[in-house]
Amino acid sequence: MNQDTICAIATAQGGAIGSIRVSGPDAISITSRIFTPAKSGKTLTESRPYTLTFGRIYDGGEIIDEVLVSLFRAPHSYTGEDCTEITCHGSSYILQRVMQLLIHQGCRMAQPGEYTQRAFLNGKMDLSQAEAVADLIDAETAQAAHNAVGQLEGALSRTVTEIYDGLMAIISR
Repeated sequence: MNQDTICAIATAQGGAIGSIRVSGPDAISITSRIFTPAKSGKTLTESRPYTLTFGRIYDGGEIIDEVLVSLFRAPHSYTGEDCTEITCHGSSYILQRVMQLLIHQGCRMAQPGEYTQRAFLNGKMDLSQAEAVADLIDAETAQAAHNAVGQLEGALSRTVTEIYDGLMAIISR
């Protein structure tokens, strides 16, 4: 199990909306330190999973942006860990400022592929599915994307399991 909490910008630069993912044992508490809900009065640590909360990101007393924060609790997230996803305005300045705040609060920058690696290590997907994520990201045609989605949904793993089970049945006879 990973003991550190990671963060990364999850969207391409230049859009109107940007997304930052945070995953690890302190994801919710770290995000809570820079985020204040607008109306509910509940902190993220008190919020139910699978909810969106509107509020503001602060640096000290300065408002950085108005955002939505999605909350996922382990083991029911992509990585199998506690996760938050901060949806903010897509300005490079805003995204970098929020990343700096998260890092200052104890996150570290995620390495490429680390979210999927954690999902694999936490049993959320098998190796074939983890490889399918990379294939889907690299897909340049409809057919390549279709094949990657099938593999991501476990089609290859199910086929291999069926063949294995059939061979074991034959061997046992």
